[in-house]
Amino acid sequence: MKYLLLAIPTFFALISFGQHLNIRVDDPGVVSSPNEPSIMINPKNTEQIMAASNLNYYYTSNDGGYSWESHQLSSASNGVWGDPCIISDTAGAFYFMHLSNPADGEWIDRIVCQKTYDFGESWPVDTYTGLNGDKAQDKEWAVVDRSNNNIYMTWTQFDDYGSNAPSDSSNIMFSKSFDGGESWSEAIRINKIAGNCIDSDSTVEGAVPAVGPDGQVYVAWSGPDGIVFDKSYDQGESWLEDDIPVDPHPTGWDYDIPGIYRANGLPVTACDTSQSPYRGTIYINWSDQRNGENDTDIWLAKSADEGATWSEPIRVNNDDAGNQQFFTWMTIDQTNGKLYFVFYDRRSLDGLATNVYLAMSEDGGETFFNYKINDEPFIAYSGYFFGDYTNITAHNNVIRPIWAESNTSMEIYTAIIDPLALNEPQSATPVAEIKAYPNPFNRNFNIAFENKKATNLTVELFTIDGRNLMTFMDNQAMGPGEHHLEFQVPAEHLSTGVYYLKLIKDKDIEMKKMVCRP
Repeated sequence: MKYLLLAIPTFFALISFGQHLNIRVDDPGVVSSPNEPSIMINPKNTEQIMAASNLNYYYTSNDGGYSWESHQLSSASNGVWGDPCIISDTAGAFYFMHLSNPADGEWIDRIVCQKTYDFGESWPVDTYTGLNGDKAQDKEWAVVDRSNNNIYMTWTQFDDYGSNAPSDSSNIMFSKSFDGGESWSEAIRINKIAGNCIDSDSTVEGAVPAVGPDGQVYVAWSGPDGIVFDKSYDQGESWLEDDIPVDPHPTGWDYDIPGIYRANGLPVTACDTSQSPYRGTIYINWSDQRNGENDTDIWLAKSADEGATWSEPIRVNNDDAGNQQFFTWMTIDQTNGKLYFVFYDRRSLDGLATNVYLAMSEDGGETFFNYKINDEPFIAYSGYFFGDYTNITAHNNVIRPIWAESNTSMEIYTAIIDPLALNEPQSATPVAEIKAYPNPFNRNFNIAFENKKATNLTVELFTIDGRNLMTFMDNQAMGPGEHHLEFQVPAEHLSTGVYYLKLIKDKDIEMKKMVCRP
């Protein structure tokens, strides 16, 4: 692509963006006080993303998360009562798993599965599992085995929610569906050691199932024996006689964070089924206060032998000691084996100010890069309810975290994560003297800079998923003095959205977000 040398005025109107574009997900005209979000990319079409939040809201995006529509979910027979879990199956159908509030029955007496074939236009499947008298069924999560479309779901059953009676216990339950959520197996208990019903450290909670490369079903949770692990080799028909210890979870999963009404460090389990060198590795992610109540940290343990043995905890956040990191969630991009984490973070901040960070590991959880992904800190006030978790989804280098913020109200955000920025060296020096404009642009855009000495310049344009769209200049010599360059992109290469302009001046690198409105 040729470029033009132009004489252009030195005054520019520029738009500033953070490194990762933040998008508000919820529509305040539809949604009230959302929290506890869940999100899932359709692996068959990464432009299609669904999210959900308490109590009964779901959100749809057909453009990779740049714009969203807000909706309310209803269930005439089972009711909708929070703990949203969004998953997608091999055919591209989406599922919204949640707690119940049935017209005929007890509050949260079953786990509900609603399914849509048309991306939320209708929800013809409305089934449930786990109904067991008036016992409470709480905090479910589900996973799809992408080799056969089986769905596995785990949750906590309370004999009597909130009871401190020794006769009342909490247990981890399991159910499965082999027909796309149309029906569910009878729920079975899979834990060896029961917990109490207080909904605190000695209650068994945090069961998030994962599928292994050969159809193994894995799950971990926390309770009176710390974090423990169980597995099944026959699609959940049978489980281990004894749970395998992973970590003592020394301060328990129920802890306090200033400004947060309720916080927890419950575990999240995932398994690498990609063709990466780490295929088959099982990961468990959690947080705790083993280093002090003012130093909550994010942790990871892993197993390369199907959960028989576990590594010592590996610290995910890479800041100095003495800061708060909490509400973590983990996912694996099953196309490449990369690990991604999202969590709240208070490093370099005072008081209740809170940022959102993403961590990435490309070496099977040995080392981690940390990146701030929200635009500005928010103040966490205990008058707002954040729920119990954040969430993150990734597929084929499309990475979408989701979280709640307390601003003038509770708000739900995602970030358009730039995979190129995650792969750039942490020490890359900004090319501060280069300006790019106009932004937004149509087909033409300009860059301007001044050289104190001769340099070489590379200018490249990338799509949001990291694909090189065009190389305008490739290590081209530029002499001393002012330079004003105009570039043009053929219309057939562009559509509305965000692109990344990569500028390399000698060894200095800068990534600039460029919004296109053709």
